Amino acid sequence: MIIWLASYPKSGNTWLRSMIASYFYTSTGEFDFGLLNNIDQFPSFTHFRNYEDSFEKPESTSKYWLDAQIKINEDKKIKFFKTHNALCTVENSIFTDQKNTLGAIYIIRDPRNVINSIFNHFDKKNYQEALEFMQDEKRCLLHKENNRYLGFVSLFSWKTHQKSWLKNKLFPVLTIRYEDLQNKTFETFKEVIYFIKSITKSKKSFNREKAKKVIQSCQFEKMKKMEREKGFAESVKKKKDSKKIDFFHLGPKNNYKELLNKEIISEMNSLYKDELKEFKYE
Repeated sequence: MIIWLASYPKSGNTWLRSMIASYFYTSTGEFDFGLLNNIDQFPSFTHFRNYEDSFEKPESTSKYWLDAQIKINEDKKIKFFKTHNALCTVENSIFTDQKNTLGAIYIIRDPRNVINSIFNHFDKKNYQEALEFMQDEKRCLLHKENNRYLGFVSLFSWKTHQKSWLKNKLFPVLTIRYEDLQNKTFETFKEVIYFIKSITKSKKSFNREKAKKVIQSCQFEKMKKMEREKGFAESVKKKKDSKKIDFFHLGPKNNYKELLNKEIISEMNSLYKDELKEFKYE
């Protein structure tokens, strides 16, 4: 069965994924990028290459979402998967269901800080273009290989994305704020581990010392240094010169009050008024 680590892009998913991988797939809690191979991304092109389908349309792989998950779950083992997909239905195909999913951890982040990371990671011209990205109800991520669309991820808008996961009744979802993972790291990570223990019915006790080692090993500056020295496979290239964009960009220094102009802040405060209140950002 699958446990999803779900989020809108640039909301802390890779950080939490790194911590979970270090906790569950090492004896020491020491992180390195290779550990992320234990927590694959879904949907991605690797899951659809072997289907005999032309995949001529960007959304064509959606019809195989559940079938691919059934194959993943054949060994009846617990698996973590990172996803940026909304919990949605595309062309009458649902992203996942109770038969394939045990639960999900959803990471939410103040959208006023998400926008700067969207601006950087997706190489947008300005913040207004980044905001349009976040509001686009048809937004998706694509990967094309030999004229086949194999890597379709349906994002929708930031607002729709988080609602799709948090309002669902299919399976349990733990919601954590990126800011709590940042400011109350041990307590928030402990909450994550206890949630995983609960839905998997694990009798293993929480390893306090290992959790501390995980947190120390996955500090932002250490991961940024690791990317600088070794590179990071999930970083993307700039549109103009094909240079790699730093995946680990600002981290704790990403503060919308210092980075955004008053007009964008005012517009976002209005657009996301209810969500900012609901998630106690205001």
